[in-house]
Amino acid sequence: MLTLDKFEEASEKVKEVTLETKLIYSNYLSAQTGNKVYLKPENMQFTGAYKVRGAYYKISTLSNEERERGLITASAGNHAQGVAYAAKCYGVKAVIVMPTTTPLIKVNRTKSYGAEVVLYGDVYDEACAYALTMAEKNGYTFIHPFDDLAVATGQGTIAMEIFKELPLVEYILVPVGGGGLATGVSTLAKLLNPKIKVIGVEPAGAGCMKASFDAGKVTTLKTVSTIADGTAVKTPGEKIFPYIQKNLDDILFVEDDELVVAFLDMVENHKIVVENSGLLTVAALKHLNVKGKRIAAILSGGNMDVITMSSVVQQGLILRDRIFTVSILLPDKPGELSKVADTIAKEQGNVIKLEHNQFVSINRNAAVELRITMECFGTDHKRQIIKALEKAQYKPKQVRTSL
Repeated sequence: MLTLDKFEEASEKVKEVTLETKLIYSNYLSAQTGNKVYLKPENMQFTGAYKVRGAYYKISTLSNEERERGLITASAGNHAQGVAYAAKCYGVKAVIVMPTTTPLIKVNRTKSYGAEVVLYGDVYDEACAYALTMAEKNGYTFIHPFDDLAVATGQGTIAMEIFKELPLVEYILVPVGGGGLATGVSTLAKLLNPKIKVIGVEPAGAGCMKASFDAGKVTTLKTVSTIADGTAVKTPGEKIFPYIQKNLDDILFVEDDELVVAFLDMVENHKIVVENSGLLTVAALKHLNVKGKRIAAILSGGNMDVITMSSVVQQGLILRDRIFTVSILLPDKPGELSKVADTIAKEQGNVIKLEHNQFVSINRNAAVELRITMECFGTDHKRQIIKALEKAQYKPKQVRTSL
């Protein structure tokens, strides 16, 4: 049972391995949504995510014999680091099975805590099945990343901290993958205030919990596809599902493109790096049909590798109309390119790439294609530049940007 006594016990226990992640009031998101938005920055934990809470508390409840056999788990990264770090604290062996698609930063950090890492499968579910096989074969103690009541209790300590800082909180937004975090947070939140609304947020390409909600039973998705790798789960937890049904008020979907834009919002307006799964709650704020409410959005983690970060930034700039590409046709004559560049410069556009195609037409004197990728300040500025090119008779056609 998930009881208040257990949550209180866990809250004291996790203090041994967690950093204080005080709420951050977001002026930017509050102004954007018409609410009072507070961020719970679990991305600032020592392991880069909240998962160390559940892992450490779960391991603390094991017997010495269970710990000494060695621990094993499956994870896309954050639970892996939580178990590896907790196992290091207890001085016991940890084996972590991670999907082959796991970002390199999560793999390397898991290894840095002394754990043995095994890469297997394309998604979490495949890695988990392999970890269970290894546990049975080698006698390891399996630590489930979400379908475990002790793990969920540890994750729920986040809600205890939110209430201590913001007793009048009215909404809590929580990312949902397998459901462990949502179970702990929603259950404790309802124990502390039955009137509070706890909203789960899933990536649209991995909505296993919403599918289960709608079906009234645990449901497995055929496939998952999302950039939010930490929540790319096909099947939610059986043990925790009844708690989710009882305590979670709603589940919202967020598209991957929304996560890309949310990443830019966090970096530019808060100077915070949050991984895609952790951004689910930020992106979901605009889907809440409420005003004037006190909302706590949990940023579940910040473990993002540099290559992914670079890609997300580029795509975010494109989606925000900060980078765009136009195709124009112009005669293949000396000075034509200079005229185009001068038109753009007068509108304060910044050219970052040119592609000159002389073979778009048989008659090069009549037309060659010039594709121009440029930076601007946003949608209005982009329109201003395109209008200037139209006025100069270049007939610009906006095309897909490829950096």
